Amino acid sequence: MAQSILMVVGLGNPGSDYENTRHNAGALFVEALARDAGQSLRPDKKFHGLYARINWQGLDLHLLNPSTYMNRSGLAIKALADFYKITPEQVLVVHDELDLPPGTAKLKQGGGHGGHNGLRDTIAHLGGNHFHRLRVGIGHPGDSRQVTNYVLGRIGKQEGEQLQAVIDEALRVLPDAASGKLPQAMNRLHSFKA
Repeated sequence: MAQSILMVVGLGNPGSDYENTRHNAGALFVEALARDAGQSLRPDKKFHGLYARINWQGLDLHLLNPSTYMNRSGLAIKALADFYKITPEQVLVVHDELDLPPGTAKLKQGGGHGGHNGLRDTIAHLGGNHFHRLRVGIGHPGDSRQVTNYVLGRIGKQEGEQLQAVIDEALRVLPDAASGKLPQAMNRLHSFKA
């Protein structure tokens, strides 16, 4: 089976002010994937981010954490995709998701941006929404006026344990998702709750 995902992008904001915040759940996933492959992400100016190419569980993957701010993520994603001639359908964007509880994650392809600035910019730069997404649940503060402070808030201890557990589970299903077995990957991941 041909590899259907060639590039995994973790959305987040750069710098120590944003380290370990809920909005950086996507970037934390990509860091975990690089570690699992025995690699580290390194700054790459031409891709506007931290980049690594890994060979992991039989997959050849380009990893990217944009170092642009969240609302400019698409710039970095397009730079890497264009350089390696990767189509939007071969991209997996990993991002935080307010509409899912902590300790859960969902895979999907396509869809709108749901108010997520990183997705909005990615859709604009890639010229459509045909990329895959891994939506990592962070929960909702319950009041829309608190969303900004909530997503930029630090991840607490229990939440961090839930996030780590769901990242581990998402890593277990990624080989299926990336090699064209998306339904199997979705079935397993969508029934998981940390």
